Amino acid sequence: MATEAKRRRVAEPVGGSDADADPDPVPGFLSWCRQVGLELSPKVAVSRQGTVAGYGMVARESVRPGELLFAVPRAALLSQHTCSIGGLLERERGALQSQSGWVPLLLALLHELQAPASPWSPYFALWPELGRLEHPMFWPEEERRRLLQGTGVPEAVEKDLANIRSEYYSIVLPFMETHPDLFSPRVRSLELYRQLVALVMAYSFQEPLEEEEDEKEPNSPLMVPAADILNHLANHNANLEYSPNCLRMVATQPIPKGHEIFNTYGQMANWQLIHMYGFVEPYPDNTDDTADIQMVTVREAALQGTKAEAEKLLLYERWDFLCKLEMVGEEGAFVIGREEILTEEELTSTLKVLCMSPEEFREFKDQDGWGDNKREEDSLTITNIPKLKASWRQLLRDSVLLTLQNYATDLKSEQDLLGNKEVYTKLSWREQQALQVRYGQKMILHQLLELTS
Repeated sequence: MATEAKRRRVAEPVGGSDADADPDPVPGFLSWCRQVGLELSPKVAVSRQGTVAGYGMVARESVRPGELLFAVPRAALLSQHTCSIGGLLERERGALQSQSGWVPLLLALLHELQAPASPWSPYFALWPELGRLEHPMFWPEEERRRLLQGTGVPEAVEKDLANIRSEYYSIVLPFMETHPDLFSPRVRSLELYRQLVALVMAYSFQEPLEEEEDEKEPNSPLMVPAADILNHLANHNANLEYSPNCLRMVATQPIPKGHEIFNTYGQMANWQLIHMYGFVEPYPDNTDDTADIQMVTVREAALQGTKAEAEKLLLYERWDFLCKLEMVGEEGAFVIGREEILTEEELTSTLKVLCMSPEEFREFKDQDGWGDNKREEDSLTITNIPKLKASWRQLLRDSVLLTLQNYATDLKSEQDLLGNKEVYTKLSWREQQALQVRYGQKMILHQLLELTS
């Protein structure tokens, strides 16, 4: 099965009306590409036909690995530096700093969207309709909580919405009101700002730092025309490469004629895909799917096994020591994939310390940790879980059982829904997406239950 598309596009430019909309924005976009020197290979086409949904890019002819699909000159990128108010944004950089680091790009978009003669208009015409974005932040709160309870998405969205509101009223709106000639009243809207945040979340690119730049702040996000048309698959067939003069989309696998070209947004679990992009990959297609066990859940599971107050105090002492070692935190999570534990060191350390005898812990604490003294039998890989010490397995199992209690439904009810095609097709799009998120996570957690039994 192919992934559900991240985009549901419409023809009209953002803020435009049906009356003045071009029925097909592709010719205008391709003409704009030629003007700005964005070179598309003759082997690819921007199309609605042959894509998973909406606009995508399709191979007109078979493509070999390593072939260039298109090249985007840096001047064609839309960023805080290339927009028409780039000088102002640079001068005001200090006042525009925020937790997200996205404010300058978002202000660039707010300005260009309402500028009557913006050079980016043909590019905007290929954007999705902002009022129809499917990120969970736009779902009614009750629906979001009901469908995604236990997945981690509602909590992530609540943080996003609070940060967006704070950023808008403390930085963005005052800046726009200070420059009324650059921002018309119709773009001074929290709702539009929230929609643009979702669009940047789903469509922007962030150039990776060079190895020697690891200590630097991350690069600011960029809008990359043509590259943001491609949909995502874990098993993608193209990849974006950064070079000094341009960004190049290159085939990584053979792409037969008529097949869609897919990029990757990184190793994304389904809960991250729906949160950031508004879609999921149906089970079992997303090989990067994960389930989280909250770190405090492991502490709670360990506390269940204590009886006397002295035991509880000793357990909190161990937890505090793990915090000191930076292995755990109140808001952290252990991340479990289908075939590997992505937080292996943190989970190994936590199980080991919480399951130590009092004497072992005193010795361990005196040594301030264990340095390089780690044993092979303590290796925490998925395949090695059945060989772990019984106390480790029991604590891990108890933690999984507590995690499963966070969901409103059990695995069997999800399996029944997925197994009944007639019932599944009657579910709303959101219900289907949320079901895939829950099911993928529960399958990973139930695999852990089997391995720890």
